[in-house]
Amino acid sequence: MRRSLFLGVSVAVLSMTVLSACQPTAKAPATPATQVSGPVDPAPPPAPSGIALADWSGPFGGLPAFDKAKVEEFKPAIEAAMTMARAEIAAIAGSTEPATFDNTIKAMEQIGGPLDRVLTIFGVWSGGLANEAFQSVEVEVAPMLSAFSDEITQNAALFARIETVYNASLTDATMTSEQKRLVSEYYKDFVRSGAKLDVAQKERLATINQELAGLFTAFGQNVLKDQQAYTLYLTKEETAGLPDGVLAGMAAAAEAAGKPGTFAVQNTRSSVEPFLTFSTRRDLREKVFNNFVNRGDNGDANDTNALMSQILKLRAERATMLGYATHAHWRLEPAMAQTPERAMELMLAVWPAAVARVKEEVADMQALAASLGDNITIEPWDYRYYAEKVRKQKYDLDTNEVKAYLQLDKLVDGMFYVGSELFNFSFTPMTDIPVFHPDVQVWEVKDKTTGRHVGVFYFDPYARDGKRSGAWMNAYRNQSRINGEITTIVSNNSNFVKGAPGEPVLISWDDATTLLHEFGHALHGLSSNVTYPRLSGTNVARDYVEFPSQLLEHWLSTPEMLNRFALHYQTGEPMPQALVDKIKTAANFNQGFATVEYLSAALVDMKFHLAGNADIDPDAFERETLAEIGMPREIVMRHRSPHFLHVFSSDGYSAGYYSYLWSDTLTADAYEAFMAAGGPWDASMGQKLVKHVFSTGNTLDPAEAYRNFRGKDAGIAALMRKRGFPVPEGAK
Repeated sequence: MRRSLFLGVSVAVLSMTVLSACQPTAKAPATPATQVSGPVDPAPPPAPSGIALADWSGPFGGLPAFDKAKVEEFKPAIEAAMTMARAEIAAIAGSTEPATFDNTIKAMEQIGGPLDRVLTIFGVWSGGLANEAFQSVEVEVAPMLSAFSDEITQNAALFARIETVYNASLTDATMTSEQKRLVSEYYKDFVRSGAKLDVAQKERLATINQELAGLFTAFGQNVLKDQQAYTLYLTKEETAGLPDGVLAGMAAAAEAAGKPGTFAVQNTRSSVEPFLTFSTRRDLREKVFNNFVNRGDNGDANDTNALMSQILKLRAERATMLGYATHAHWRLEPAMAQTPERAMELMLAVWPAAVARVKEEVADMQALAASLGDNITIEPWDYRYYAEKVRKQKYDLDTNEVKAYLQLDKLVDGMFYVGSELFNFSFTPMTDIPVFHPDVQVWEVKDKTTGRHVGVFYFDPYARDGKRSGAWMNAYRNQSRINGEITTIVSNNSNFVKGAPGEPVLISWDDATTLLHEFGHALHGLSSNVTYPRLSGTNVARDYVEFPSQLLEHWLSTPEMLNRFALHYQTGEPMPQALVDKIKTAANFNQGFATVEYLSAALVDMKFHLAGNADIDPDAFERETLAEIGMPREIVMRHRSPHFLHVFSSDGYSAGYYSYLWSDTLTADAYEAFMAAGGPWDASMGQKLVKHVFSTGNTLDPAEAYRNFRGKDAGIAALMRKRGFPVPEGAK
């Protein structure tokens, strides 16, 4: 996630996290620091006219100028904005006044507004509108931004002032706890970014970071190209078994691609998984599955294996230079887990139970296949298909029947209901707001009680060419009150398959859960109540940021949600109680698959980054690691290494994919607290959650924040109960 304007700017802005995004891309529009003195750079050149480096116009302190963005103007606009920021940095670093919190740390929090604004729009294009013209610009800009970030962290005069303020903060009783936290975060980030290295080491570090920026960009672009290149177009006869809703989406996608009369299986999760679940054509399931899992691994111009090898080598060299045993140790130092050993301990505690459950699931599927006369051995492309049949047999639960009640627009109303009842927010649609695509919708968010404006929420729901796969959250502007109240602007981004005009978009239970998950990130940003943008919203430890979002998933299955918003797309009737009961009874069905699919990816990620400076063939390393941990042959990692965007399109989740499991220990424990009180809608628990978790940002250590909410640390017992696994003896 983006931790500040400058630190890691090249990776945090360019590589907006997919699938579970929690990466804000900008802090509040800045006011240039005026309380410092010293030499400054020459006046910057005039700003390019199109992208509006000036303040955003419109209501609520301004909104992103998406309507003024032109791809050809991104690079000159970014260059001009960097020049402006350099002048502001030079003023702080060159001040002749003694370093203080106000003229150094607070000043850093107030600069770089034009760069923030243009990079926010640039980041949106990177994640949602990455056509060939934009990708060419992205390749040029990535190393520029990396070099700019290193300019800041390697500025000796600037770091000297930060260090002076940090040392003073250790004994300064006049500083608030939030100010001390902010000073500490700046100091640690600069040190971790090489501020204490010698000149030669700094030069080498800057080179590494620029090379990595280019490699990250190339990795993301290659995966996107493979995603778009392997769409499968089918005839009507080849769609046997697919429900009408899935067929409608496939037909609409084919029509949009200029192939009317056919049915498109796009190479994205939202398109592939329904096909694998319902298609009776085993040969086509295999083809679709292989297209999807082999993205980036086809031995062609888009192959990413060489890129991964280079990334791992450079990360290892950087970690050693900075004084860490491995990249994993460097990445986890500021995390809640603190060390890779603690993260591995958690993962390996869960892994055996998950694998054991997979063996049971496969046995059930194999037996059912035999009873149907299917003389096969379950393969990875069969898992979802036969799991669905076992679900029907064991629980009389048909996911296609469930899907008929899950209309996207109704569920959006439902997530707003959660925001209203639990967070006291209201959501009012806004029109005539600049958006980056016609599909994007916008709402104003207010406090229901006071009418106070809280923020603006953007929603980009549908898949399209040039948009990365998965789902994520962004903050276009962070909440702060450093110079008066600055409200946040957040977005959720998904890849649902758009149906035919006028037809409802029906989504799966898993997709509905993801919808609530990402909205949890948005609520985290909207609830922020801090002074400094660096500590605002989702700018928290990577393995803590998924806690608020994963917790919100639980509200989907509550009667209040299902009775109001799970309405049949034809009759408008709410989901019948009998079907709700079946969903609850089957809640832990296929949990072995879900856990192993995810956890195998997390373990491979961690082992990649614990390997140090070894020469790594990624394909071979992945195979050997999976064999070593006993990966069931019937399952493939949720994100195979050649398209593992979380890990190889930025440093964001590198050695950090374990974070979802770490956060889920908190999630399971926290939800048990709700259930032990008045239930999921308990107002006092909701207020406590907002006060201690959603509103505090990074103003205190996450472990302390959780204890303030829960009154204790979270253990593994609740996590195992949530997943239906045996609780280890002695676990709390």
